[in-house]
Amino acid sequence: MKKADIDCFFAELERVIPAPKTELEYDNVFTLLVAVVLSAQATDKSVNEATPALFAKASTPEAMVALGEDAVREHIKTIGLFNSKAKNVIALSQKLIDEHGSEVPRDRDLLQALPGVGRKTASVVMNEAFGEPTIAVDTHVFRVSNRTGLAPGKTPLAVEQKLEKVVPDRWKPSAHHWLILHGRYTCLARKPKCWDCVVKTCCPYKDKTPDPADEPVKPKGRKLAPPSTGRPKKAAKKTVKRKAKKGRGVNRRPV
Repeated sequence: MKKADIDCFFAELERVIPAPKTELEYDNVFTLLVAVVLSAQATDKSVNEATPALFAKASTPEAMVALGEDAVREHIKTIGLFNSKAKNVIALSQKLIDEHGSEVPRDRDLLQALPGVGRKTASVVMNEAFGEPTIAVDTHVFRVSNRTGLAPGKTPLAVEQKLEKVVPDRWKPSAHHWLILHGRYTCLARKPKCWDCVVKTCCPYKDKTPDPADEPVKPKGRKLAPPSTGRPKKAAKKTVKRKAKKGRGVNRRPV
């Protein structure tokens, strides 16, 4: 994507979403961290359905450790990989208490040293909680970056590095959120809504999806059987086994 198109791309996204933010629900930096950990290989919706009750009981590392792994598991059992995630939530809470004074660090290396925290999770927390211009690459960001030609790459890390290079500094603080929301609601995986896309004028994607309203309407109704083109097939003859007759011949009475 050309530099002018990149500016157009983000300017249009800013026009429709002037203040983008994560759709995960949280109360503080600690609960944000937990929510992002739980969202790995799961939807934000499923996380938001499970966390209100959990955070009502445990919104600090100390409260989470006191709650215990079994109780955490019970609260998040509707989320994928809930067993390992419950274990990581307790472990990271304990590590925050032991090594960071119960505070979530803003340093990437320190964040990624916490159980269950990878590069993407660290980037989300750094951006959302501390305003760092990091760009986390999830499935939506990866797809949009490749499809539009914004930052093509074969791996999430390659895409992230390309985004860091090509996205102007003025757009970086919100770029992560814009790309996620655009991929989640418009630039869909199977059938992108190109006809309703705000960046379609600056998107070089060639195979744009046409507006369904412009497609010809297929006639509805009962399908009729095609006319017969030949003689009706004769019914197959049934083979009948003849039973052997008892007492063959004629019994003549004496005269």
